[in-house]
Amino acid sequence: MNDDFNDNLAINLKDIKKSYGTLEALSGITFNVKKGEMFGLVGPDGAGKTTTIRLLCGLLRPTDGSAQIFGRDLVKFKNDIQKDIGYLSQKFSLYGDLTVDENIEFFADIHGVKNYHQRRNELLEFTRLTEFRNRLADNLSGGMKQKLALSCTLIHKPKIIFLDEPTTGVDPVSRRDFWKILSNLIKDGITIFMSTPYLDEAERCNRVALLSNGKVISCDTPKNIKDSLKKHIIEVVCTPILPAYKEIKEKSGFEVQMFGDRMDIAVNDYESEFPKVKEILTNAGIQLIDHRVIPTSLENVFIHLIAEEQDNLLKLTDK
Repeated sequence: MNDDFNDNLAINLKDIKKSYGTLEALSGITFNVKKGEMFGLVGPDGAGKTTTIRLLCGLLRPTDGSAQIFGRDLVKFKNDIQKDIGYLSQKFSLYGDLTVDENIEFFADIHGVKNYHQRRNELLEFTRLTEFRNRLADNLSGGMKQKLALSCTLIHKPKIIFLDEPTTGVDPVSRRDFWKILSNLIKDGITIFMSTPYLDEAERCNRVALLSNGKVISCDTPKNIKDSLKKHIIEVVCTPILPAYKEIKEKSGFEVQMFGDRMDIAVNDYESEFPKVKEILTNAGIQLIDHRVIPTSLENVFIHLIAEEQDNLLKLTDK
């Protein structure tokens, strides 16, 4: 047992680094996850999300730093820890020529679960797959496959589950159903650690860590992270959008983010600074269709922090 163990923590990472030769995938990340919470690891492809999850599941060994799961050192007690965790990877391997029932039975055997029948029935009811229990996995929809994969992950009653981008490629209705299932798992006291590229999903988590280039650039509740950006966000609809984005970016000094046919502009004060935005657009012959002040989103903050990180790197390089 670690001397620094807090009985309320499910995960405790301190200065974890992971390198593959000269490539540093994780650059000293530190955070903790409380028991019974839903924790989101958010970042773009290549940020280090999958590496972090595979490390926490004992599938990778850290290059440096320390990691504990429920107070036990992840390296020393890997085998014991793996009995308490469930892992749903991006490419979870269901067997297409086995039925729903047979897939769950297979994973029950892997985990040494003997009397699994009642548990399987509970999981099928829980994920609304009971009526499909005799259907081959290959004949399930994408959302149903994810529910079956989650059932296989839960068959041995893990205390914590790791989900690596579980809703990527899943239709919106199935995504909503999947989130309902996760919410019910939290009610049962299971700790959920998930990675996602979707910042709207991250809003549902108790706390999130924003990951960029193998570094945690923020870790807090979604509300506190959004509140940390002390700016007004103006959503602007105009045409043509790309020239408008370039004009504002180059001539205003404001931070601007483009989202499809509109852009978000971060200003210190709406009343005094929006006239400058209007002036730049008018002088460029760009039609301002609509604008409004909107609540700050996690996406606004994440893009802001990444831009800030890049600016700091450039300053260090110039020295």
